[in-house]
Amino acid sequence: MTGASQETDRSRLVMKFGGTSMADLERIRRAARIVAAEAAKDKKVAVVVSAMAGKTNELVAWTDGAGAPAAGLYPQGAMSDDEYDVVVASGEQVTSGLLALTLRNMGLKARSWMGWQIPIITDDAHGRARIEDVPGEVLGAAMDAGEIAIIPGFQGVTRGGRITTLGRGGSDTSAVAVAAALNAPCDIYTDVDGVYTTDPRIESRARRLARVSYEEMLEMASLGAKVLQTRSVELAMHKRVPVRVLSSFIEPDENGKLPEDAGTLICDEDEIVEKRIVSGVTMSRDEARITLLGLSDRTDAPADVFTRLAEANVNVDMIVQSQARTEGAVNLTFTTGRRDAARASELMQSLKSEIGFEEIRVDDDVAKVSVIGVGMRSHAGVAQMMFRALADKGIKFQAISTSEIKISVLIESAYAELAVRALHAAYGLDTL
Repeated sequence: MTGASQETDRSRLVMKFGGTSMADLERIRRAARIVAAEAAKDKKVAVVVSAMAGKTNELVAWTDGAGAPAAGLYPQGAMSDDEYDVVVASGEQVTSGLLALTLRNMGLKARSWMGWQIPIITDDAHGRARIEDVPGEVLGAAMDAGEIAIIPGFQGVTRGGRITTLGRGGSDTSAVAVAAALNAPCDIYTDVDGVYTTDPRIESRARRLARVSYEEMLEMASLGAKVLQTRSVELAMHKRVPVRVLSSFIEPDENGKLPEDAGTLICDEDEIVEKRIVSGVTMSRDEARITLLGLSDRTDAPADVFTRLAEANVNVDMIVQSQARTEGAVNLTFTTGRRDAARASELMQSLKSEIGFEEIRVDDDVAKVSVIGVGMRSHAGVAQMMFRALADKGIKFQAISTSEIKISVLIESAYAELAVRALHAAYGLDTL
């Protein structure tokens, strides 16, 4: 992604439309009108698109139906993930071609570019590849010549020439990577009109934020906010790509112009004039709590536990250690995603005698609620306000984790939405 450290070229623009925006021909036509409105401003435009809503799930089901390779066909039982990528990457190829055709029908020069044609170069981790480089020269030259470039998100190519996919939500990452390669800002059109102080479906008084820092957005994305994929925010922060989140359901006015000051801009912290103490409250139900009771109190026992989990690619978040009733033992509690919980439990059970603990308990009836804001760095009392608000509602927390700009608590799942509303009010987010 060469040139990403240069000053942003405002004459270029990368736009991204998600699956709901590409769901059928009428929505593709709406996306085309939005693209045309930007092109009418003399912008040099590239557009990254997702597959039609639900199409990727259908394609994945087809690959599952085809079955695994026959025993002994590949060494060590390797799966055909490279062919999986060939199949599931086709959804974005369809929408790329349809959007290009629609723009041409409107009298605009447009061309689709497959991931291997740009190329978007990735590693060879099929199904979850990471982008290594996006040479922007050829694509940039086509845009500078007045052609709108349509790019399938979610896909790339290995240096050996095999198609790869980036994992779920990978189209956001594709868009930011292309924007970085072109030194351009990136507008991400989705089914919401920006980043909110919390989920409006939980709290009707949630407010749209005009600006959010990269760090805040990264925390929000990793802690349950569904607006952007975490890897895309990481890349935007690293490459300093200005990202704007907008609604794909807007329409240009009778003059072909789009609303001004719409959406939420994700940018450097120093571009936010008035820094809020707390910018948002998030909730995640994708949590499970695992407790090892009666773990040996030797100094290397926790290290042994978490080393084994890391080797099994189990991500651990909150960690709490407390004294056990048994002398010379402790209780070790940690959280992980629900999908990883069964694997983590089975692993710990298989190592029970080796690690040395009495019992394991797994509870997936929990949720993580977090408050996030860059203002926490310079304001005292944020934690006190959080715990007081929860106590006033009779909500007990089971574990805590913190960073410079966030505090997360683990609570019973039944109280999650109540906690979100209580914290949203406690920090005055409904009056922004």
